[in-house]
Amino acid sequence: MNRNDEKAIWGRRILVSILLLAVTLPLAAFAVSYPAQLYHREDRHDRFVKGETVYLFHSGTADVKKTVRPNDSLAVSRVSASCEVIPVGLIKVVSFVGETYIKGEVFAGEIRPDDIAKKDKVSFLVISAGVCKE
Repeated sequence: MNRNDEKAIWGRRILVSILLLAVTLPLAAFAVSYPAQLYHREDRHDRFVKGETVYLFHSGTADVKKTVRPNDSLAVSRVSASCEVIPVGLIKVVSFVGETYIKGEVFAGEIRPDDIAKKDKVSFLVISAGVCKE
């Protein structure tokens, strides 16, 4: 094999690599976008008050299912612009929905999307829309 053949082979490998990157990068960016339009309903809320249904996103790890059960209460906090954590309400857990969501009911306070609900060492993100498949 001469030197020109080796250059041609390496050139093809680089070209194939560039093409693969061009195809896979947009797919990877879509995988982490929020809110994922494929899974959430279109009806969005900017606040939730007592008695309303709210959905929480969680990691889906075993810690979550060990720590939280239906009828548990979760303390909800909001992080201010100055990074101060402010308690804003309570959520009662209604049920688990799929692998990474919890359906809850606002028990006290005014809850907004992106607030953080906690119990012990697990945390949940309040989302602005319901989950399509329950």
